[in-house]
Amino acid sequence: MPIELLLLGIIIGLMVAVPVGPLGLLCVNRALSRGPLYGLFSGMGVATADALAAGITALGMTLVSDFLIDHQMFLRTVGGIFLCYLGIKIYRTRPATQIPVVDGGGLARAYATTFLLTVSNPVTLLSFVAIYAGWGIRSLSGRYLAAALLAGGVFSGSVLWWLALEVGLLLFRDRFSYSALGWIHRISGAAITAAGIVIFLSLWGDFGIGH
Repeated sequence: MPIELLLLGIIIGLMVAVPVGPLGLLCVNRALSRGPLYGLFSGMGVATADALAAGITALGMTLVSDFLIDHQMFLRTVGGIFLCYLGIKIYRTRPATQIPVVDGGGLARAYATTFLLTVSNPVTLLSFVAIYAGWGIRSLSGRYLAAALLAGGVFSGSVLWWLALEVGLLLFRDRFSYSALGWIHRISGAAITAAGIVIFLSLWGDFGIGH
C-alpha cells in the first residue's frame, strides 16, 4: 500500500538521521555558528542524498550503485580530504558573537557540500541494502511510484529530525556562552577531522598497508 511505504520511509529516514556522525556534527556546528537555516539546509543536503540512495537501492539500479562502489577509492579519498579541510577550518574559526546575515549563496553551498559528501559515500547505499534486508523489504524494480514514495518518506523522516534539531538549537543557543561555543567549535572540528583521517586509514587497509 502507498501509505505504508511512505510511513515506512519516514521511519527509516528518522532511523538513519538520528545517529550523530561527522556530517551531523557539521550540521550542528553550522547551526550554532551561522544560524539555524544553515544547519537546516545542511541537513536537507544529507536528507536528499539519503532519499536518492533509498530510491536507487529499492529499484535495484545496479548501474549507479556499481559505479559508486567501483570508484569508492577515489570518492572516499576526495571525501576524506574535504572532511579534513572542513574540520580544520571549523577548529581554527572563532565562533561569531552574532549570527551572520543569511544569504542564498551560502545556503546553497551548505546544501551542496553535505549532499555531495553523503551521495559520494558508497556506505550510504550499502546501509540501505542492509536496512532493506533486515526489514524484509523486497525489491521495487520497475515500480517507480512505489520507490518514489519510499524515498519521499526517507526524505521526510530525515528532514523532520533535522528540523526538530534546528528548532532545539535555536531555542537554546542563547544559553551557550562564548567560551562554550568555542569549545563546541574545537571539539566538532577535531571530530570531523578525525573522521577524515579514519577514511584515509581505511584506504590504507584496503591497499594492504599496515597489516
